[in-house]
Amino acid sequence: MTASEAAPPLQRTPVLAGRKALVVGVANDHSIAYGCASAFRVAGAELALTYLNEKARPFVEPLAQGLEAPLFLPLDVSVPGQMEAVFDAIRDRWGTLDVLVHSIAFAPKQDLQGGLLHCSAEGFAKAMDISCHSFVRMARLAAPLMTGGGAMFAMSYYGANKVVPNYNVMGPVKAALEASCRYLAYELGPVGIRVHAISPGPLKTRAASGLKDFDLLLNEAAERAPVGELVDVMDVGWHCAFLASDFARRVTGDTVYIDGGIHIRA
Repeated sequence: MTASEAAPPLQRTPVLAGRKALVVGVANDHSIAYGCASAFRVAGAELALTYLNEKARPFVEPLAQGLEAPLFLPLDVSVPGQMEAVFDAIRDRWGTLDVLVHSIAFAPKQDLQGGLLHCSAEGFAKAMDISCHSFVRMARLAAPLMTGGGAMFAMSYYGANKVVPNYNVMGPVKAALEASCRYLAYELGPVGIRVHAISPGPLKTRAASGLKDFDLLLNEAAERAPVGELVDVMDVGWHCAFLASDFARRVTGDTVYIDGGIHIRA
């Protein structure tokens, strides 16, 4: 008997088959969150998606239907009770959760575009609450549902570590988000939950359009990237699907750059 005859046939099971994933932050099909949701679905996961409000719903609902998401729920993290309602629905429908993606950020326009020096206390606090502390609150609600372990993701950017012109208040806020990921990875590691800060390169998303001279930033990034081009939302999604799988079961706490190598440049 040859080795090939004795070996059992390979089972090509999708790497996230049977997993349940909550993806927060889909606004349209250019969203990083949509790239993650699409990759998770192809990898076999079942999805719960959220939409910001009734104005956003018509843009997000067809995407949720295309991804066969059985849970499609409103979530504005600044509205008391909405986050708890999302996790209550997940508990009622699934009982457990395996993957959480936090892909939301916000700062008032005048505070975002006015430079850090002139950022108001109110604007700074709002940016920190929505862009950073809401991830901590989500983690607190998600952790009890991750009874078999799991993976959590928050979206950052290179401006958290180096000064990027016009990124302004979001630089300190994303730095806090990355630090929060490290501390959550430490606290949740003993129960098998891994936490990742994901740092994509510049992408043409709706959120990024609020940055001054963003087109110039995109062009410069494409020129600086060692691979010679920008990443897209599916590049981010596929990498997150890998990190959510058992192939990365002992990877946690790092900021993972998915930017075509831009961050290695001086």
